[in-house]
Formats: sequence, C-alpha cells, structure tokens
Amino acid sequence: MNDKQKVLDPGPFFHGTKAELKIGDLLEPLYLSNYQDKKSNHIYFTGTLNAAKWGAELARSDAKERIYIVEPLGDFENDPNVTDKRFPGNPTRSYRSKSPLKIVAELGSWERHSDEEINHMLSSLKKN
Repeated sequence: MNDKQKVLDPGPFFHGTKAELKIGDLLEPLYLSNYQDKKSNHIYFTGTLNAAKWGAELARSDAKERIYIVEPLGDFENDPNVTDKRFPGNPTRSYRSKSPLKIVAELGSWERHSDEEINHMLSSLKKN
C-alpha cells in the first residue's frame, strides 16, 4: 500500500466466498464474480464480519461457506455499489481494489444468518 496515501481503513479485513483457498494465496480481480456470470474488474472485501458473512452465504456455489482474513496489497477505495446507496457513507466498510488481496487466515467458525434472512436477501437482490 502507498504509505503516502491516507489509510482509508486500517482493517482488519474479511472476504466471504465459497472458494477453498490457502494461507498466502492471492485473490485477484479479473476472475469470475461470486455473484454474476462475468469477470470482475475489482476484488471486493469488507471491514465487518457481517458483510463478509453475506459474501460467503450469497456466493453461487454449493461449496462450503468460508470467510478469510485478507491483507490488501495495493490501494483500495469505498465500494461505490454500496457507499451512499442504501445508507449514508460506508457503514458496512465495503471496499474494492484492482490490486490483489493476500489470504492471511481463515475464520474457523462463525454464526450464519438464518435461512429466512438469506432467502429474504436473495429476494431483495433479485428486485434490484
């Protein structure tokens, strides 16, 4: 990360997915999105466990839901898909980067949202 730039958020940071990764692996942009049939120009991550849980739970796959603790290896910005859209500012601490994220750990256990909450979120996303 550029030391001269003001740090947007000191972390820690999380990435929710269903991909099985190892410590030291890099998450990079320009791979298929967790949610759409297209490549993403950015890699997305968050500073909140709750947002990471949604990422893991909503990712398209039947694989195990996982949350990784990640380290951004370059500059990042507020996710414009979230910031100032549903809430003022960026309360979910959602970010995106064109630089890789390094996997530094996997969260061993965490409490899922209820199936009812997940189905409600899926229905809500289909409307948008």
